[in-house]
Amino acid sequence: MEATVVKHTGSHYLLSALPRWDLFPAVLRGKIRLKGSGATNPVAVGDRVRYDFSPQPERNDPETGALSAGESVPTERNPAVITEILPRRNYVIRRSTNLSRQSHIIAANVDRAFIVVTIDFPEVKLPFLDRLLVTCEVYNVPVTIVLNKCDLYGEEHKERMDAFHFIYEGAGYPVMEVSAATGAGVDALRECCKDSVSLFSGVSGVGKSSLIKALDPSLDPRVGEISDAHLQGRHTTTFYEMYRLASGGFIIDTPGIRGFGLVDLRREEIAAYFPEMLRASENCRFTPCTHTHEPGCAVKAAVEEGTISYERYSSYLGMLEDETKYR
Repeated sequence: MEATVVKHTGSHYLLSALPRWDLFPAVLRGKIRLKGSGATNPVAVGDRVRYDFSPQPERNDPETGALSAGESVPTERNPAVITEILPRRNYVIRRSTNLSRQSHIIAANVDRAFIVVTIDFPEVKLPFLDRLLVTCEVYNVPVTIVLNKCDLYGEEHKERMDAFHFIYEGAGYPVMEVSAATGAGVDALRECCKDSVSLFSGVSGVGKSSLIKALDPSLDPRVGEISDAHLQGRHTTTFYEMYRLASGGFIIDTPGIRGFGLVDLRREEIAAYFPEMLRASENCRFTPCTHTHEPGCAVKAAVEEGTISYERYSSYLGMLEDETKYR
């Protein structure tokens, strides 16, 4: 039997045979848990899995003799057992938050990642965003950037918002302006999520949970506040979880991410996952070209001309250096 992982809480899982929404509990067979792939979580939300289930027959209580009902469907007391992880179509992965070399799979088999950011409250950190975008490029996850809290931005933010659109639309990424508070842009975002599995990700405090609730008011993800001390969000989502939208489609909500390390990417490969740099590099004099010191580098020329943003190029240089820099 096959199903999709829709929630992961430590060592316990909830499954459903999508597109049906009929949740049931499951646990992981030990030998899968111990297989070492370097990931802290061998099974991720969005994974398609095979599972076994053994119904419990009716039985007599040895003390009272009373007949207790059997269990014909998985329950917390008698869960299904995940026996195999089916091949992933794609996934999003990051370096684990501890200082080991372990990695953590954020979600698998997604049709699109919506990366939620804010110009302010909290201020967007472009190196973090660029690392997340590179990872989505590596593992074939289409991306839309969602610029939330637009109701809070006045004239003093206009220049920064225009620059943000220039940087990321110029790189080839759609940018949607929305406000979970007023509902502006929410209908268009809801339409984008129809009939698909969408990942919502971003740093703490950007309003992912509020945005999900705006997309479907019947859902109740936890909503947090901004910490005045550092203008960063407090973690609200504790576990990775998929929600079904009443309008159609499924959303995977993730805990706010404070650091994002690249996984399984060699230094010389990084430039290929900046779409605007990949396009320009066809005209570089030398192949391969690191786009740092070589004469006749078309990427450096494009940065000087302004057709590739200095901010994105700076993120690229940062990724060439020690990966712990932006953790």
